[in-house]
Amino acid sequence: MRISGGKARGVTLRVDQKAVHRPAMDKLRQGIFSSANAWVGNARVLDLFAGTGSYGLEALSRGATHCTFVELNHRATAMIKVNAAIVAKSMREKLNTQILASDATKFQLPAGADAFDLIFVDPPYEQLEQLTPKLFLVFDQVLARDGLVVFEAPGNFEPAAEGWTLKKRLGKGIDQPTACLLRRA
Repeated sequence: MRISGGKARGVTLRVDQKAVHRPAMDKLRQGIFSSANAWVGNARVLDLFAGTGSYGLEALSRGATHCTFVELNHRATAMIKVNAAIVAKSMREKLNTQILASDATKFQLPAGADAFDLIFVDPPYEQLEQLTPKLFLVFDQVLARDGLVVFEAPGNFEPAAEGWTLKKRLGKGIDQPTACLLRRA
């Protein structure tokens, strides 16, 4: 798994197979960043169910100013710290990151914090039905008014909630990972 663009392009990220079940595929990430490019520069990014941290780190490499990573698995949060250090070294700059070992469905903005411009969410597929309504409540609270949510899900699942619109779907195949680009209606 590599960073595909920006200052850290080509940097290989560490993947702990015991901590991450399904790392984001390079090809899908490239398509996402091509489609979501307008939201990345100078963005505040939230990476929910962060796993390896690949989405947030890719955004930082491409010009985002901050990323908060939320991941419940402690092995994965340790891996995100290692990957953030690798990317920072490659970019020759200190990254503005926050890594939280907590439940993504309970994430709240700290008092006085700015909303996020871009949210990546890659929940466990086997829990999509239960998690999706909770995640849209989080999005409603923490996403900037004109922000974008990139929701990874298999092709046979469409994350939906009242007041939201699916703008684009990347990837194909019923059981293959796809990315749904969602905006407020």
